[in-house]
Amino acid sequence: MTRGQRLKPVQQRLDEAERSLATALATTRRKRAEADAKLAELQRYEADYHESFKRQAATGLGSVALRDYRVFLGRLAEAVRQQQLIVLRAGEEEQAATRDWQDAARRARGLTAVVARWDGEARRALERREQRDTDERA
Repeated sequence: MTRGQRLKPVQQRLDEAERSLATALATTRRKRAEADAKLAELQRYEADYHESFKRQAATGLGSVALRDYRVFLGRLAEAVRQQQLIVLRAGEEEQAATRDWQDAARRARGLTAVVARWDGEARRALERREQRDTDERA
């Protein structure tokens, strides 16, 4: 068994780890996209509610309705802030997953190159032996 053949199981494990990390990266990217979409939706809703509030205030608003609008707008602003934090954390997780996948891919490519080089060396050594045997027989 050549050195390259002995490393094949290690190479397979590194390839599997890379695929697993690529899947994890895809999942974090999907979560980030979902968080971004939810934030955009909350911001649109907040903007629409502000417009509604301005229209209602222009036509006259009772003190109870004014208080209710302000309380709701405060809660909505807090929801937007919380979603912004979720988006920030999702982005950080995506960056970490990207780094992990890139590291795994680099390790897998490096080992693949080593295995290919060792296999090539073994093949060339075998060819030289066969050539010597052929030369000796001739």
